[in-house]
Amino acid sequence: MFKMRIFILFFATFLVSSATALPASAITCKSYSACQQAVVNWCEGRHPRADGDGDGIPCENVCSSVRQVNAIRVSLGLNCPPAR
Repeated sequence: MFKMRIFILFFATFLVSSATALPASAITCKSYSACQQAVVNWCEGRHPRADGDGDGIPCENVCSSVRQVNAIRVSLGLNCPPAR
């Protein structure tokens, strides 16, 4: 009986922790209020589809140019995916 309680407690903890984690696919460009947020998440792989058209500008709703993206990337020392 004790082992069953431990198993149920472990399983319940697993369900709660996995339900609260935000999957990368749930991040959208609309969730960013600043270009820096988009660049950081894009460069660190948390939002790989942020640059949908491959022009080197993630989330064009908050980032307006490659120059702006590169300035953020360089200032933070980020290694971003190359433009397609």
